[in-house]
Amino acid sequence: MKLSSTAEDTTSIKLLQITDTHLFAPADGSLLSVRTLDSFQAVVRNVVERSVQFDAILATGDISQDHSSESYQRFADGIEELHKPCFWLPGNHDFKPNMGSVFPSQQIHHIEHALLGEHWQVVMLDSQVVGVPHGRLSEQQLALLDTKLAEYSERHTLVLLHHHPVLVGSAWLDQHSLKDSEDFWQVVRKHSNVKAVLCGHVHQDMDVDIEGVRVMATPSTCVQFKPNSDDFALDKQSPGWRELELRSDGVLETSVERLRLGSFLPDFSADGY
Repeated sequence: MKLSSTAEDTTSIKLLQITDTHLFAPADGSLLSVRTLDSFQAVVRNVVERSVQFDAILATGDISQDHSSESYQRFADGIEELHKPCFWLPGNHDFKPNMGSVFPSQQIHHIEHALLGEHWQVVMLDSQVVGVPHGRLSEQQLALLDTKLAEYSERHTLVLLHHHPVLVGSAWLDQHSLKDSEDFWQVVRKHSNVKAVLCGHVHQDMDVDIEGVRVMATPSTCVQFKPNSDDFALDKQSPGWRELELRSDGVLETSVERLRLGSFLPDFSADGY
């Protein structure tokens, strides 16, 4: 698949990452006292009201909390007004058979690879291990990454997956990270064209440099996890999303945006979910 820029500057590609929406079949479904449909719709509304320019949406997993087909339909309905293609991958909370019953649509696609403009590519990896919260990449997924990095060696590359491939410094979250992550990094090290890795899962902003590769995680559109907390803890930060610009010279510019402070505060007395 090939995606062209719709911006005036056709040498760059702009992307919108929405992650960890945790939607339910009921409209009033809540996670830790946050109505996830309301917070998701508030994020979409903010993007529309700010006239954010982007060429595609990246949905990096945990779209659903209850596995229902109806929850995926709520996501599809919610992003309609963004009027851009959406590429999705599954998270640990997702149920791929029901995802597949709603997606693909004219707007939403499950792809493993896409060429972005003339200078970039994206490789979307499935790190889901059915029934458990941690992630792992199969031999087939690692081979896909290796193949695309070699086949399009002249293109700057953005790699997407749900689980974090580096530790975030929270013991309770890091036990649910990408297992055997060294296998992933061995493939990345073989090639010189990976500029950035983008994930969800940790419900917080992370932006670190690992051996010259930028590794980023993005806030959830619902509840936020408190950074650097060994035990389960929630953050007072508001729901968020990420905006990215991929420039022709390989530079990636990005910002995390959030709803107004104090929006959709969770139940801070909760000790898990």
